[in-house]
Amino acid sequence: MRVPYVNLSQQHAALEDELLEATRQVLRHGWFILGPEVKELEQHFAHLLEVPHTVGVNSGTDALVLALKLHGVGEGDEVITVSHSFVATASAVCLVGATPVFVDIDPETMLMDPARLEGALTPRTRAVMPVHLNGFPCDMEPIAAFCEAHGLALIEDCAQSIGAMRAGKPVGSFGTGCFSLHPLKVLSACGDAGFLTAHSDVEAETLHKLRNLGLRHRDSCQWVSGNSRLDTLQAALLLVKFKRLEAWIEARNAHARAYREALEGVVRLPPREGPGDRAVYSTFVVRHPERERVIAALSEAGIDAKIHYPYGIHQHEAFAHLEHGPLPVTEEVVRQIISLPVTPEMTEAQREHVIATLNAVA
Repeated sequence: MRVPYVNLSQQHAALEDELLEATRQVLRHGWFILGPEVKELEQHFAHLLEVPHTVGVNSGTDALVLALKLHGVGEGDEVITVSHSFVATASAVCLVGATPVFVDIDPETMLMDPARLEGALTPRTRAVMPVHLNGFPCDMEPIAAFCEAHGLALIEDCAQSIGAMRAGKPVGSFGTGCFSLHPLKVLSACGDAGFLTAHSDVEAETLHKLRNLGLRHRDSCQWVSGNSRLDTLQAALLLVKFKRLEAWIEARNAHARAYREALEGVVRLPPREGPGDRAVYSTFVVRHPERERVIAALSEAGIDAKIHYPYGIHQHEAFAHLEHGPLPVTEEVVRQIISLPVTPEMTEAQREHVIATLNAVA
């Protein structure tokens, strides 16, 4: 039995009529740049995340870059973050001229360990960037308290975690939340897209200018900035998908519950959510000390498992010049992790095939 890691063609087949009609509407009104669908989508996101504003942009990476610029992070500054993430987390910091400072992760959650923050603090620290990896919420209360105590910006990398909650509060609402809508995310565009949260009218106005070449309006440029606008067409397609977000999250959680029940003691499972927490399982990540053998056996059985991610950011050539302390937990985790298929399109029979195969080979 074939079990793909993701099946976007199947997802889109079920929505094809609505997606095509949304496309036709944009073609008819012709407002391809910052059209009405962008504003409508931003309002939906703001309601979902319980924040005053959200600002649509062209990618999760640009969301991070604009958040850093919003908080004045630049040349000579440091941003505390984690190495266990996609490279865009650190790339965004470097793109504004600042330096990522990596702290190790918690061995259970595989997310930022708040106890490590104090040791990374220097006079140049300007922000902390926790990453809600795998759709699982970070331990935000001590992270937010640390930022408040030291006057630091709190920028949440929520690329994989739209809809996740920490103690009843949406991720992305603790600080400036930066979201990706890449095709492999829980809510996905048909291309690249993203957005970020704003907690005041002033922040929203600033981000509107930053995403649009620094323009007040067409004939008045206040700052030098890039073009990070969200295309109207992507917003229109996302509005169709947004209506299914809660159902898709529940489907992912149903798969996660089944995996937990069947794989206890077979592989190391992700942590359970605490009271008021909700994970959205953009990936369902298990750990095994013989990772390569297990992935090979899964592949032989037709199961498309992935690794998110096989290297810490600090282990990539592009970031080798960065100084960092020991990261033993990160380096152990990236040698063991396996991402299992967990999309809403996966059938119960496919899931049971994954479970049976893992029980046989792990």
